[in-house]
Amino acid sequence: MSEMSRTSTSAAELPSVRWRKSRHSGAIGNCVEVAALNGGEVAMRNSRDPEGTALVYTRAEIAAFVAGAKDGEFDDFIN
Repeated sequence: MSEMSRTSTSAAELPSVRWRKSRHSGAIGNCVEVAALNGGEVAMRNSRDPEGTALVYTRAEIAAFVAGAKDGEFDDFIN
């Protein structure tokens, strides 16, 4: 397994990004939100803690995760 290049930062340090969450998210604020960053990376945060930590991933890392999710690799987490 290769080392991921994930970094973390305070979401408060990303004031100009546009955070988005899935339309499947509930209204009670327990959602993962994502934002595209200027350098091409993708930031992720917990909507319950909008000023807390944001994890930053490369586009390739996000693409690999999304492909795995679409392929059902993580279904055991919800069943």
